[in-house]
Amino acid sequence: MKSYTIAKGIIKALSFFIGIALLLFILYKVRILIIYVVAAIIIALLGRPLVIFFKQKLHIKRTVGTIITLILILGLMVGLVGMFIPMLKEQGKNFAVYNFDGIEAELDTIYNEVSEYFGTSKETVENLVKESNVKEKAENGLKAEKGLGDDTAPTLLDTVLGILTQLSVGLFSVFFMAFFMLKETNSLQLFVLAMVPHAHRDRTIHSLKKIETLLSRYFLGLLIQILVLFVIYAGTLFYVGTEQALIIAFFCALFNIVPYAGPLIGAVLMVVLTMTSHIEMDFSREILPLIGYVMIGVVIGQLVDNLVSQPFIYSNSVKSHPLEIFVIIIGAGLLFGIVGMLVAVPGYAVLKVIFKEFFSESSFVRVWTKGM
Repeated sequence: MKSYTIAKGIIKALSFFIGIALLLFILYKVRILIIYVVAAIIIALLGRPLVIFFKQKLHIKRTVGTIITLILILGLMVGLVGMFIPMLKEQGKNFAVYNFDGIEAELDTIYNEVSEYFGTSKETVENLVKESNVKEKAENGLKAEKGLGDDTAPTLLDTVLGILTQLSVGLFSVFFMAFFMLKETNSLQLFVLAMVPHAHRDRTIHSLKKIETLLSRYFLGLLIQILVLFVIYAGTLFYVGTEQALIIAFFCALFNIVPYAGPLIGAVLMVVLTMTSHIEMDFSREILPLIGYVMIGVVIGQLVDNLVSQPFIYSNSVKSHPLEIFVIIIGAGLLFGIVGMLVAVPGYAVLKVIFKEFFSESSFVRVWTKGM
């Protein structure tokens, strides 16, 4: 009897882990669909107040109000892209006429002074670089990326067309799903309930309501996070005299949504666009101090974000410790890339709600979901 119980336990444990592995494999295969669904849910959550306003205050039918809301959201997205592209075009012109030879000479002078201060020499560093073969590896990598064949132009064209096609299909899919989520408020709930046994329907309804509340808080917190960073970045860029500071600050604050990589991208973008906004200035005496001020602004923004904004968002929405969030984001990034990092936190919140509602008898689940 004892050996039968042990064997039964082993089989049960193996079945559990195989089931988890199979679930992760399926999620990986349908990750694009999951991205579309999550994006549609976000748009539905953001657009729902507008639909309710149109229906209750302006007495517009829900279908018409949903269409108007989606048109406004799409127009906002197009408007943001429309503001960003001319700015990049203008800054690209400045970048094209930038005196990089002069910057290289000034950086070389600064490098020599720093090397002399620390008691080393330029030749020593160059010898170390030669010994490590970094230059040869970089050149070989660039040659491999370029391809150096006659089919480079067609390949580039195919890539651009492929991206445009995927973007068009993605936008249509997201807005199509968001339309029905906004038009039929209970459509997602009915779809989920149809797959759940009748005995678990009350728990499922309670879980869906709690998930909606947590996600609403989370996305509201994200908006506050973006607004705080926008104010800090805009003030910094205005102080150093960067052209089109408001647009740059907004997009750099928006990049912060991408965990860990987003702030770095935003910082690089602000530094580069600050340089191209002052092409007439001397690099070492005038532009370099401005870059220092920009980096100070970035550091202040990230300190406020990491010490104030994010703890507030995570404690009030997903009810999770920052260490939990860090591990979940890194794990999702390793499995699903940047997109996984974007959906890791709300997905983790949904998972905790489901476990708390359906597996509350487990002592581990009670400790894990405490406070939710």
